[in-house]
Amino acid sequence: MGHNPPQPLRTGNAQPPTANPPHEGHPHPTTKAVPVVRVGTRTRPKAGCPPTHPHPKSRRIWRQALLTATTVAALTAAAHPGIPAPGPPTLPAPTAATLRSTYEANRENATHAADMAAAHGDLHRAAADRTLATRNLLTFDGRGSGQAVEVLGDPTRADHIAVLVPGSDTTLDTYARFHRTAAALYREAHRTDPRTAVIAWLGYKTPATISTTVTTTTRADEAAPRLRAFIRELRTLTPTTAAQISLLCHSYGSVVCARSAPALPVDDVVLFGSPGTAADTVAGLHTPARVWAARGSRDWVAHVPHVRADLLLATLGFGTDPVSRAFGARVFDAADADHSGYFTPGSVSLANLARIALGETSEVTRG
Repeated sequence: MGHNPPQPLRTGNAQPPTANPPHEGHPHPTTKAVPVVRVGTRTRPKAGCPPTHPHPKSRRIWRQALLTATTVAALTAAAHPGIPAPGPPTLPAPTAATLRSTYEANRENATHAADMAAAHGDLHRAAADRTLATRNLLTFDGRGSGQAVEVLGDPTRADHIAVLVPGSDTTLDTYARFHRTAAALYREAHRTDPRTAVIAWLGYKTPATISTTVTTTTRADEAAPRLRAFIRELRTLTPTTAAQISLLCHSYGSVVCARSAPALPVDDVVLFGSPGTAADTVAGLHTPARVWAARGSRDWVAHVPHVRADLLLATLGFGTDPVSRAFGARVFDAADADHSGYFTPGSVSLANLARIALGETSEVTRG
């Protein structure tokens, strides 16, 4: 739990955010299951236009491709046995007074997880855990694919807090790229307002890009109660209820945010690189927050069919295109961002994401 003598609460990270170019989310799939996101679509609808729909025949092909993806995912999982790690420390909900001890307890746990991973022979996971052990973590769980919630900045003094919710294939093994996105946003926003915090919320088990799970709301439905609870806890850390909280939701993370949105105490919900939300319109999200959407011109997710089928145990597909006029979000410009490029330093998309996080809504350039 940490036994160091008490020290003043430090603002920001235990070490500065990395300066490497960010690569957020997952790359364009390159396996034979790729047709799942290509077959049956027509020309990508421009922002402000109703979505197009795939031909019924293409939907059958899509379902067949998903069966292939299931086999690929099962073989992949079998090739990567579980990595031993300690359970997460049992801690009370963090407060301004206990935040430092929360960070220390999670760093200690990450260090222990790194030692166990190294002893198991997984040096990649051990290195990832050791890096996380140098960060400010509200939570850490090194078991399985892993979960972590990292803080950049000081949420106890922030006027603006951006919570990043990642998409598929984000795990402790790939966490470095998720950290880079958070660090890029933090640097961009911090230049305008130092009283800004960014939180990288890997608080759920993300689906694999090549899997049937990524086409349903199941993982999002499991994640939604966790995200709601986290936002409520975050509100207790902020100096005043007037602190602005925005949810920045990438790819499958936009499904998580959509399933969490009803009555969630946030000011903005931002969907980018989104395959859809499983809601037909913004009204279907049942949120008083401002809802934004964007997609870069080079983002392959534009070719995902915008279909939805409510099954007995889950919803397959995510329905209306979030950047379409039919959905009703505030569409902003992401220029030529690809699926992993929304946080590229100097990009239009990063500038607009920072403006939304800072509440500078009149400065956001529309798409």
